[in-house]
Amino acid sequence: MQAIEIAHPGGPDVLRLTRRSIPQPRTGEVLIKVAASGVNRPDVFQRAGHYAPPPGASDLPGLEVVGELVNGDFSGHNPFGLKPGDAVCALLAGGGYAEYAVAPLGQCLPVPSGMNALEAASLPENYFTVWSNVFDRGGLGRDQAGAPESLLVQGGSSGIGVTAIQLAHALGHPVFATAGNDEKCRACEALGARAINYRTEDFVERVKAMTEGRGVNVILDMVAGDYVAREIDALAYDGRLVIIATLGGTNAKLDAGKLMHRRISMTGSTLRPRSVEFKSAIAAKLHDNVWPLFAEGRLRPVIHEVFPASDAAGAHALMESSTHIGKLLLRW
Repeated sequence: MQAIEIAHPGGPDVLRLTRRSIPQPRTGEVLIKVAASGVNRPDVFQRAGHYAPPPGASDLPGLEVVGELVNGDFSGHNPFGLKPGDAVCALLAGGGYAEYAVAPLGQCLPVPSGMNALEAASLPENYFTVWSNVFDRGGLGRDQAGAPESLLVQGGSSGIGVTAIQLAHALGHPVFATAGNDEKCRACEALGARAINYRTEDFVERVKAMTEGRGVNVILDMVAGDYVAREIDALAYDGRLVIIATLGGTNAKLDAGKLMHRRISMTGSTLRPRSVEFKSAIAAKLHDNVWPLFAEGRLRPVIHEVFPASDAAGAHALMESSTHIGKLLLRW
């Protein structure tokens, strides 16, 4: 099979097209003939030498694919009744930049009704991440009065960002989002958020103004660094801050007194090294709570550009430029 490998840590040009043996599924795994692969920020970190695959995972980058089930172990827990020939999208721990990939059966979901392969390729990494962090860890729900809680998404035009905006909005939550220019702000607003241009506006002041001084209940943060202290100011009492990336740096200075006074909870997570059982449980929640929203037309994939797989370097260069709005994909 053809595959994209990382020749050595470095810039986008270290990605090269190569040939590898087709991987063989192990117990509980299935083989997928890949039609398209998602491109995600962790792929960029891995290529640069900053995010090694977990033990036992493929050294090839790629955390999500869409394609056709070929063969594998269907004898165990198979909650969606999948079988060879079915079209699925799947979350992987690695190996997605290839014509064939293996995935645990529990991390494979049927392609939503009415959705094409490219659209489905954009789903797993973003939706698994958003559900796990916004709804499970962040606990976005309803307040004591029964009103829907509010969410602030830092980096609303990213793949994760557009997913978080759409999903929270579809479930009835007020959503706010930051973005780096007016075009990106308009894109966030079209998806259901009230947008803040972080280059020209203070997001803390704007959030306070738009919430009548209360602040938001949950913040999904992909920046960290010096944003953390300001996010505490933007949170409501009993608010929750969920950190899933550190694009602004890993060190943060904060006022512990404010943390205590406002009863703020801080958490964070990485999805890739979690167990198959953990990810399979998220898949079940997505199938029950999110997949019907696609069928109803209340959610839609936002795809910025599709690259031929041979131009994975171009996709990575665009990802690092942060000029895209939505998802980047590789087509096989």
